[in-house]
Amino acid sequence: MKRLTLLRHAKSERDSPTGADFDRTLDDRGRADAARMGQKIRDLNLTFDLVLASPAQRVVETVEGVAGLSPRFDPRIYEASTEALLGIVRSTDDQVGSLLLVGHNPGFEQLAARLTDTEVDKMPTAALAEIELPVDHWRDVGESGGQLVRFVRPKGLD
Repeated sequence: MKRLTLLRHAKSERDSPTGADFDRTLDDRGRADAARMGQKIRDLNLTFDLVLASPAQRVVETVEGVAGLSPRFDPRIYEASTEALLGIVRSTDDQVGSLLLVGHNPGFEQLAARLTDTEVDKMPTAALAEIELPVDHWRDVGESGGQLVRFVRPKGLD
């Protein structure tokens, strides 16, 4: 059994100082939500063998706000399609039992829906989806078959 957790970046500013989407920073609500989600992750005693995160500024700041994560920044996650994200998951070393990806929609929402064959109700910013996958090898992750065991939104965590 493998466990995949998806954490969408927290709420960000609409624009960046450079005008580039990649450089957008978190807004005040995003910083607060990242910290609250970090506390929830600790309260649930969630641990991860590997954390892969998009290098986009809003994801970097989300990871910092969550605290306690030691990510490897992977440029493939930024603007990744569902297929590309599935490729990242499938290429994960089998020593990893629990993988956390931190990144963006629409890819994360679509990946969660595809792996669980359920409608994932809009994955808002800073939401976390935990999926159990009935496989021994990441390369065997396929269509559906996964179980959405936890879906946490920052709204209502206070």
